[in-house]
Amino acid sequence: MEKTGFDNREISWLKFNQRVLGEAEKETVPLCERLFFLSVFERNQDEFFMVRVGALFDQMERLKEVKENKTGLTAAQQIKEIAACVRRLTEKRDRLYRRLMEEAGRQGVNLTGFAGLRGVEEQALCDYFRKEVQPVLSAQIIARKQPFPFLNGGELYAAVSLETREGEEKLGLIPCNSRFFGRLIAVPGRQGQYALAEDLILHFAPLIFENYRVKRRAILRITRNADIDWQEIGAGEKDYRDAVKELICRRVRRRPVRIEITGSLPVSVLWQLCRCLGMDKNSLFCSHSPLDLSFVQEIRGLFREKKNLFYKRFVPCQASEESPMWEQICRAERILFYPYESMQPFLLLLWQAASDPDVISIKMTLYRLAKESRIAEILARAAENGKEVLLVLELGARFDEENNIAWSKRLEEAGCRILYGLEGHKVHGKLCLITARKAGKIVHVTQIGTGNYNEKTAGQYTDLSYFTADSEIGADASRLFCTLSLGQMPYGCGRLLVSPCGLRESICIEIQRQTEAARAGKAAYIGMKMNALTDRRIIEELMKASSAGVFVELIVRGSCCIVAGIPGRTRRIRVISIVGRFLEHSRLYLFGLGSAQKIFLGSADMMARSTKRRVEILIPVQDERCRERLRQMFAILTADNQNSYTQQPDGSYCRRAPQKGEKAFDAQEYFCRMAQEGKEAKLPLYCSPARCLEEP
Repeated sequence: MEKTGFDNREISWLKFNQRVLGEAEKETVPLCERLFFLSVFERNQDEFFMVRVGALFDQMERLKEVKENKTGLTAAQQIKEIAACVRRLTEKRDRLYRRLMEEAGRQGVNLTGFAGLRGVEEQALCDYFRKEVQPVLSAQIIARKQPFPFLNGGELYAAVSLETREGEEKLGLIPCNSRFFGRLIAVPGRQGQYALAEDLILHFAPLIFENYRVKRRAILRITRNADIDWQEIGAGEKDYRDAVKELICRRVRRRPVRIEITGSLPVSVLWQLCRCLGMDKNSLFCSHSPLDLSFVQEIRGLFREKKNLFYKRFVPCQASEESPMWEQICRAERILFYPYESMQPFLLLLWQAASDPDVISIKMTLYRLAKESRIAEILARAAENGKEVLLVLELGARFDEENNIAWSKRLEEAGCRILYGLEGHKVHGKLCLITARKAGKIVHVTQIGTGNYNEKTAGQYTDLSYFTADSEIGADASRLFCTLSLGQMPYGCGRLLVSPCGLRESICIEIQRQTEAARAGKAAYIGMKMNALTDRRIIEELMKASSAGVFVELIVRGSCCIVAGIPGRTRRIRVISIVGRFLEHSRLYLFGLGSAQKIFLGSADMMARSTKRRVEILIPVQDERCRERLRQMFAILTADNQNSYTQQPDGSYCRRAPQKGEKAFDAQEYFCRMAQEGKEAKLPLYCSPARCLEEP
């Protein structure tokens, strides 16, 4: 399939998660951070099944023969390919888990196996089980009068194959809900020895099923479809927030899409489980490591005094100027680069605007707020101070719906005007507009970002935040908010590129201009940094550009449906993916070379959902100092040879290593060092970016 230049979105995403697993494998990464990457891999995999695989199951039920538009695979074929890939990843994850836990054991923390316990230790655990665990368990026998229970997605269950005195086989199920007891249970008398709660329950299952012979035991977990169809929310009389809540409640009862099992059960029992859950054997995945790795956070906590097992602590660069933020932005456009620079200047801008008597209004789009959000508190304060505060708050931010609903109520009570976006389109763009009347004139400060207004992720994700007092941009942003407040599509937003009304077309035009330049014999260049590239039309334009002689550099963290390096189609395209300490989240687009180069930043990935089904925003960066800084950032990232992976012509990814005569260079570590020294990051002389305008 890769010879066509296209890759399947879902398989490409699994390749990304394999790169996450690669960070857990990397021996130069401290142990506790490797454990963290392992848990991230598992969490990613869970969400992938809940959303992407769930959507494929829905597609199978509704439109059985519809084929994916890049590789021509049906939903059933994609699910089959996914299953094969996931089984390979699971085997690798299991091997890596064993290695990391062996290393944790050498550092003083062990997960015990019950076979190695002495009698007194096992008796102590048995006493703990009888007193603290067994009283809150609700075991069940599956029989004719005891039908198969509802199994919650993501929860662990002990499954026990039983035999009656008469030789009849039964299945016993025990929910291992650790909300009522700790997940890690200390083994009495053994310093640093712990047992997992589900293993404890499984070991002492004979005490629960006293009248049966326990034959085999296993832990199982199911994953349910969590892909919500927002079109199900109609235009009825019900409050929109209540309708979203009701839809979320329905999500927890959707069909299973995966069964995971670790341990041993008879084949007949496994098939019984599949039948009861309405699944086939291809949805059954066997593992040799715990099915829920969230407990590694507890293990990390046990090592908190061993600083060498963690990344070296990093404190973001703090702003030093004391003049009001409004004045600073009016003097010069500005970029904040999270997490290397603090979010504090943005918070300060909002705080000052909330009490500035000249400020008339604050308008913002909100997608994912932190649970303890200072931004939301400042916005509430601004409304209480009499400012007009208009917030486009997207309730449909996946898995953050309840948090957003809670904030929408609190902000509304404070006097903010809340909008929920457009019918059929999520508002994902990151835009803040502060309007004031100064010296008798209406003036604006506009901020556009690549990431959410979320203090927590600003310390974990690399994102860009751009500030300008440009009057045209301010007027464009004002029109956009006016359009959204009227529930209309955002056409005609001037210099802002806004989807679904022209952003994709504008990007295609910029690609075509570079294609035409190359055909005319001029040097041509395209650089794109994004989370995902899946939009077929944009991919086709990039292929045409490559064929015409344009050099194309793509930094794509996740799914990438273009395959680089194929003669005649993508030979002049290079794809890299960076996976490191911080999640690469910024979106940056460069077209051309020299002073004529156009640079855009904003919230949009090059995905069909971003270009067609979401309101996304990109801004052209005009300030030359900011433009040069962005060029340097892009070049520094392409020079990374410690955290980057290069895509191969077969669609696989190979970890990039220093070539002969080349020094090791970690872009994220370099950005940290420059930030701590208070310097703007520029490509070091000893580094050369991978950019090369000669024929590859």
